[in-house]
Amino acid sequence: MAIAAYAALLSLTHVLDNVQNPARRHRLHLDTKRIQSLQDKVQFLLEFLEVHSQRRSEEIEDLARQITVVADEAEDVLDGHVVDQLRDGYSQDGSHHHMAALSSFCQDIDKVIGKINSIMGELMMVKEQWTNLQEQKSIASLPTRSSEVLPSVGKNNTMVGFDDHLIRVMDELTADELALKILPIVGMGGIGKTTLARNVFDDPYIIHHFDKRIWLTISQEYSSREILMGLLSDRKDQVSDETLAELGQPLHQMLFGRRYLIVMDDMWSTGAWNDLKLFFPNISNGSRVLVTTRLTDVAVSLGSHNYYKVDFLDENKSWNLLCQKTFGLEGCPYPELEEIGKHIAKKCNGLPLAIVVVAGLLANSNVRQDYWEMVARNINSFSNLEDGKRCLKILYLSYNNLPIHLKPCFLSTRVFPEDFQIPVSHLIKLWVVEGFLKPTPNKSLEDVAKQHLRDLIDRNLIWIRSSTSRGKLDTCGIHDLLRDLCLRESEKEYFIHVPKVQEIAFHNLRSWLTSDDPLCFLCHSEFIVQMIDLSEVHVASQSTSFASRPVCNDCKKRYPNLTRLRLVRLKAFNEGDREFLHPTILRCLSVNYFNNLEFMSPSAVRLLWNLQTLYLNTIWSDGEIVLPPEIWEMPQLRHLIVLERAVLADPIVTQDSIVMHNLQTLSYIRNFRFTMDVIEGVPNLKKLKICYRGEDRSTDWSYYCLHNVARLPKIESLFLEAESFLSLKNITFPTSLKKLSLKHCSIPWEEITIIGSLPNLEVFELQINAATGPEWRPVEGQFLRLKVLKILNSDLVRWRAENMHFPNLNRLVLWDVKFLEEIPSGVGDIPTLERIELDYCSDSVVNSAKQILEEQQSFGNETIQVYVDRKQVSVS
Repeated sequence: MAIAAYAALLSLTHVLDNVQNPARRHRLHLDTKRIQSLQDKVQFLLEFLEVHSQRRSEEIEDLARQITVVADEAEDVLDGHVVDQLRDGYSQDGSHHHMAALSSFCQDIDKVIGKINSIMGELMMVKEQWTNLQEQKSIASLPTRSSEVLPSVGKNNTMVGFDDHLIRVMDELTADELALKILPIVGMGGIGKTTLARNVFDDPYIIHHFDKRIWLTISQEYSSREILMGLLSDRKDQVSDETLAELGQPLHQMLFGRRYLIVMDDMWSTGAWNDLKLFFPNISNGSRVLVTTRLTDVAVSLGSHNYYKVDFLDENKSWNLLCQKTFGLEGCPYPELEEIGKHIAKKCNGLPLAIVVVAGLLANSNVRQDYWEMVARNINSFSNLEDGKRCLKILYLSYNNLPIHLKPCFLSTRVFPEDFQIPVSHLIKLWVVEGFLKPTPNKSLEDVAKQHLRDLIDRNLIWIRSSTSRGKLDTCGIHDLLRDLCLRESEKEYFIHVPKVQEIAFHNLRSWLTSDDPLCFLCHSEFIVQMIDLSEVHVASQSTSFASRPVCNDCKKRYPNLTRLRLVRLKAFNEGDREFLHPTILRCLSVNYFNNLEFMSPSAVRLLWNLQTLYLNTIWSDGEIVLPPEIWEMPQLRHLIVLERAVLADPIVTQDSIVMHNLQTLSYIRNFRFTMDVIEGVPNLKKLKICYRGEDRSTDWSYYCLHNVARLPKIESLFLEAESFLSLKNITFPTSLKKLSLKHCSIPWEEITIIGSLPNLEVFELQINAATGPEWRPVEGQFLRLKVLKILNSDLVRWRAENMHFPNLNRLVLWDVKFLEEIPSGVGDIPTLERIELDYCSDSVVNSAKQILEEQQSFGNETIQVYVDRKQVSVS
């Protein structure tokens, strides 16, 4: 219960900070002393839980449940009063109405403070009783840090102790037998089946041996249709009426005539095999299917009695793995810890997952013998359990030792499907929206989230799945057994879920045209259970009424307190009025619409006073959204994302103009003006996407004040589209830029030198006639940090480049560069280059890439890879 209480208090902290935002404080009639008193008490409870969360007693569990309830009640009280006052206007006169509102607020908040005072009193009594008892002898009672903490060990899938397995499996796959062969890898959860298969899949010899390699993650709940759709890159995230046979035909064509390797990871039944095997050609060319499964009968049912069994590690390999994951070394650098360390490794009974998780616990804790002995004693207590239960107990040992501020974040990974590749950006936004992050001075919530993620990775509870070419974390994942732990723990906790996220998605034309279709008002699911009456706040009449809204079964279960919601109605115009109802407590709103939308002003959007992320998408590519100017009155907004262009009016500057300190993303705004009022209003903007339409060479670019872009000191990513001639003399780029994308700008190649001087630029994309002219001559001493260069749909003919022009380039992408004569041979001499990708390029460009590959391999450079039309090229 302590974790749910802690999460609820953190969420309340963000609401209190929002109320006290200087941009709001002088506009609301709230008692600041009472708010500060409440904030102090919340901080006390947070600190109490941080220190004592590992204590276990019925009294603490009951008090934690009370904390969760009262924190949720406090959020509701604050929401009600803030919404009412924002709706009634910002007048600061001492009218009877405003005095009554202040009096009502004081009464409600005093009730909440009274309940918290009662809880605090009981907590202090319990704490007093603890001082008279002997300290608990659990591992969690020890401090998790000391003056000497082991350095963070880089995480990878290195096969410590599995070298023999790797060689044997590769030998099986590359044997001379020509018939299609299925090789199942069998072993219990956590034994290392997927790690073994992944290392085989990525081995250079395997890459060279097979013409085509495909990795399929099956899992317990699978959809053969989704698996096939995922293989077709041009159909991802689309709805298809094709039969399974029709979807599988492109796969069969892709594989036919090629020697292929297909990995079917985490198979729990033969269902997926029966569905997909029809599309795996068997033409006796040495193709292979590698399957990982926990179930021996599945392996046998595949017709392969010679399955490969992965057994437990022996004591020596267990110890080597523990050292590698704890110290990053082959042995133990602390002689006094070696004996007890070997004992810990032995008691993990050779299960790699258990060893890796315990290593994460040791690596992030005290380098002290008594601490390691305490770990050993805890593991010893599990020795009489069967393998599965023993492993779960060991995983719990690491989970229980997590600081409480990491536990809500870790448990939140349960919402993702089994074996899902979790986008890191998505996970971070989830933690921010849910309010799981404790504000830290001089750090954004996103930076706090990244540190939490790194901590969980260092403890081997979350694993890195992929990184970008710039070295940033891209996707992460969690082992099935750890996900099961998250599900179990979440069920024990008393989380009070409120709808902080709302998704409105018109999946088809029918649902858009028929406004009366019963779609869940929170997630737009068509599976409706019932209609519920909710309170709707009216702006024009300053009154409240009831609105009947449909709710699906999933949302009804997830949010048991729905009837307490307040709704606000946003109006938009699209060949007639459109209206959307939103809970005022929302922190993330996503709207996918079919056509243009023009939000009417004055708009009630300001009543969504906790909204942090607003995502709008018009499904038709020529759609456009007109945003209400009240957007500039939302100081809590962090991300404003429009997929297909939006119009946003300039802010109305007054003495009380709001500075949007939290805004980090602004995308995709048309004809945006960078006046000084705008620049001063968004000082922390990091990601910006803008476009300029309907302009020509006679455009007075000074009107848009693009020279002021350089005054955005924290901007890291800029996308600029201009369907007209744009001279770089009209824009000044900030030196903080790490990624720059240009589109339709028709910039002469000689002006690109202005961009090459940007000191921090790592990614440079030139899309669809971003630059014009037949020749590009880069200048030495520029693009010093550039890692990724993309040129798309360009009329470039001659590229005069050498290795010194892009000294740190890692990835080169050329797409539809049909007139280019060749890739300069000097590009191949760039020591950091790892990947060249070509799509829709001329034969001469493809041949030059192959020559670079062949030449580099002759020099012993095996790291560089070349892809043509998304297929890897090999040189024999």
